[in-house]
Amino acid sequence: MNKKTFTQSPILYLVGTPIGNLEDISLRALRILKEVSRIYCEDTRTSSVLLRHYNITTPLFSYHNFNEDVKAKTIVDYIKEGNSVALISDAGNPIISDPGFKLVEECLNNDIAITTIPGPSAFISAFMTSNMPFPFLFYGFLKPKQTEREKELQELKYLKASLIFYEAPHRIKETLNSILKVFGNRKCYLARELTKKFEEHYYTTINDLILECDKLKGEMVLIIEGYKEEEIKADKFSLIEEQIKLGLKTNEAIKEVARMLNIDKKELYKEYVAYKDN
Repeated sequence: MNKKTFTQSPILYLVGTPIGNLEDISLRALRILKEVSRIYCEDTRTSSVLLRHYNITTPLFSYHNFNEDVKAKTIVDYIKEGNSVALISDAGNPIISDPGFKLVEECLNNDIAITTIPGPSAFISAFMTSNMPFPFLFYGFLKPKQTEREKELQELKYLKASLIFYEAPHRIKETLNSILKVFGNRKCYLARELTKKFEEHYYTTINDLILECDKLKGEMVLIIEGYKEEEIKADKFSLIEEQIKLGLKTNEAIKEVARMLNIDKKELYKEYVAYKDN
């Protein structure tokens, strides 16, 4: 067991920041950002807008996907000298589809305490207004390449949870077409520019949302309705063969389909062998 306590010092603070409206920041976050020795962020130009707005003069340094490995070690060395630091992202919470994982890992490996200052979350805000049912699965960004993206979607196809994705405006149409191809025309919801002046919410279907894609801009959260058993079009043997095409061995495919359909895997194996023999 590697136990850490909040009373340890120095500390790495993971601080949530506004996702649009600068007023959406906690008093505690403001205090911590003023008290730490340094603030690390994705883009100093973006984060400096927030800091200037609240007259925060703490030194600001970059920490992003392209320098994460090197910077994580540098930050840990700085903290070990006795300095508490804060990590923020351009918007929302660090690590949630943003850099920070490597830094947390390095801090844990070096016995450095970590705590969070919770802040706004785009996917939580979107889910609250989506009218989609629990449970939900937050997936983040799908792969940009079509073949890789559709393989990911095949693995998510039979989950009964509402599926939450982040997507960029230049890729939303391609992503929706892939989802339509793999999932069929499910109910969906899209929120864009949350907490900003031109915030919009779409309650629709995948087919109809594709027709709106050319005018969609800004940061987006996409929520897709989960899989419903009563909508099964293929039989269980087709599902097994679909899993085999995805690269699973026959035994693994049967096990996966048994899990999907909540049936006994041994019985399903016997039925599938008999089906193939015929």
